[in-house]
Amino acid sequence: MTKTLKAGIIGAGYIADWHADALRATSGTELVAVCDLSQGAASALAEKHGAKVYTDVAAMLADGGCDVVHILTPPDLHCELALQCLNAGCHVLVEKPVAVSAAEVAQMTAAAENVGKQFIAGHNFLGLPAYVRLKEKVTAGALGVINSAEINWCFPLAPLRSGPFGLWMLRDTRNLLLELGPHLFAFAHDLFGPLEIEHLSLGKPIDLSGGGTRPQSWRIMARAGGVDLTINLQLVETLDDRSVTVRGSSGLARLDYAVDTLTVSHENTADLVLNPLMRQLGDGWQHLREGAVNATRQLTSLNRKSPYALSFQGMFAGVYSALAGHQPIDARFNGQSAGQVMQAIEQTLEMIPPAWIDKPSKKPRRKPRPTAMVIGGTGFIGRALTRALVASGRDVRVVSRGRHGPFADIAGHVETVGVSLRDVAALRDAMEGIEVVYDLAKSMDKTWEDALRNDVGVRVSIAQAALDAGVKRLIYTGTIASYDMSDPEVTITEQTSFGGDMSDRNIYARSKAECENTLQSMFRNQGLPLVIARPGIVVGESGPLQHWGIGRWHGAGAVRIWGPGRNILPFVTVDDVTDGLIRMIDADGITGKSYNLVGDQMLTARDYFEAIHKRLGAKIRVSSGNLTVFWAADGVKHVLKKYALRRTGLDRASLRDWRSRAHFSPFDNSLPKQDLGWQPIAEKEAFLKVAVDEAGLLGF
Repeated sequence: MTKTLKAGIIGAGYIADWHADALRATSGTELVAVCDLSQGAASALAEKHGAKVYTDVAAMLADGGCDVVHILTPPDLHCELALQCLNAGCHVLVEKPVAVSAAEVAQMTAAAENVGKQFIAGHNFLGLPAYVRLKEKVTAGALGVINSAEINWCFPLAPLRSGPFGLWMLRDTRNLLLELGPHLFAFAHDLFGPLEIEHLSLGKPIDLSGGGTRPQSWRIMARAGGVDLTINLQLVETLDDRSVTVRGSSGLARLDYAVDTLTVSHENTADLVLNPLMRQLGDGWQHLREGAVNATRQLTSLNRKSPYALSFQGMFAGVYSALAGHQPIDARFNGQSAGQVMQAIEQTLEMIPPAWIDKPSKKPRRKPRPTAMVIGGTGFIGRALTRALVASGRDVRVVSRGRHGPFADIAGHVETVGVSLRDVAALRDAMEGIEVVYDLAKSMDKTWEDALRNDVGVRVSIAQAALDAGVKRLIYTGTIASYDMSDPEVTITEQTSFGGDMSDRNIYARSKAECENTLQSMFRNQGLPLVIARPGIVVGESGPLQHWGIGRWHGAGAVRIWGPGRNILPFVTVDDVTDGLIRMIDADGITGKSYNLVGDQMLTARDYFEAIHKRLGAKIRVSSGNLTVFWAADGVKHVLKKYALRRTGLDRASLRDWRSRAHFSPFDNSLPKQDLGWQPIAEKEAFLKVAVDEAGLLGF
């Protein structure tokens, strides 16, 4: 009987869900352990898969329950953790980039050989079914003699424009290629062999919040096995083109690895007049077939076989079958290939002009003396608020999971601390000397139970810490989404109720409302010095183009508006929001009150997109979204999730909730003007200058 291989995961971030789901779909494997410094993050993932929770790697390894460990932490920790796991007798699968240098890859490969274990590189796109077919055609000579290839990653990288800026890949120009390059270089290496880099061109610079400039355009010229290679990265707002095009003497193949499709073009022997028609018909038939197969596969699997999921499943199937059979790991994923991929990336990094490399940050001349704390300070509003607080004369303590924030240029006035938002004692200590606490953090949960734990529960911890620390004012950011905005005849003010029973509302709106109710109870019963702010649809510098408060986006070039898109939307600029938030510090008589920070009525959704077209030249395809159809489609998905996938704890939003997303109800913003002296931009042209011209929506 074949032994079940038991796997552990270190790092419970976004990518961990993909690994965990792929492990579940791989026969002969079982996820038994999840380790993360955040017990909450580890528990959330482990509970879904019946795994044990750890916050210490040594403890997980000491228990001896893992045959294979998946290392999914930031890349600068990969090597150290891999060596620790290998020496404990585990195989290791390391997420890309497997390391930050070829020397580290060599070190891990040698360590695996020394202990008789396997080191596996997580180049998951090489496991994609369509890529496997492409390689088979190249190897079989179906395209003739290969002369050139083009490998593209043309896909918006939103964090470059709207954060979070503390991500590892944004800390250094080189990290961008280390993060995104392995997929592209792995394709080239696996198809054609070791790469020789000839040229690098960088362009489309963007200035990061806090300092530093990053290229959003990378063009790399290389050769491999006699094949001319072009590798392109375009990270601005652009049409998604993640593809590999291989040109041979008798055919051309194009892999779209974002959607797992492969088309092959050949010349034909038809009459010269019919030749172009026959070729286009052949290409068209292939696109239809590939699209239909892909759609059918995703529909019948209820999206458990999306292209990205299939890439992990394909990789794991090959890797785990080799481990179970005590066979060598496929060359696509072994240490030797990983080392050669990293060598090519290092060659490229050496060509980066010095002007693109950040100079070492100067140590601040003074140590911050914070009187304000911003929880969620690395987000869109949080960054702007932190800077506005500093400009107003206050030093700020930013609470963030990481130690890196976008404030290097004002480091003498901002300090970043990592504190668990569930740890009341640690939060209380972090609030030492703090007069005002801004709670801008949010959780994005899929079930009401998770929302009560991760959103409402965290709010209680923060509020209790503020009470214990003697904070003078706690300012919480709720959301206007908690209102029922489905009726155009109802004007919303701060006196408008959210409604008694919100069980038919979406989780986010319901959770934020429950947070407000809980905090208001603590105000009434415990004297919590609470003020609530509810920003509208926030736009401005570093804000996202693909704003989901306006509609459902299909890439950067197409959006379905919530509803017809002809009603006035509650837009507000990020600078006006921060101005309102700062005014709440010292305003008298506002404790226990809430304020809707919504700008003056100016634009519909269609007006906004028309302004983007006229002022930026970006023609976004805009269509009305039928809210009843949205609601019905969501109902079908709900039934499938509940009865086919047997997921529990799911709630379904009502038609009224879907209509509310269109913001049909107008707002009256007179109360913050009256109580705070708040004056948002009142002139349309001035608003568009901030919201469109200066917002950096396209990235270039």
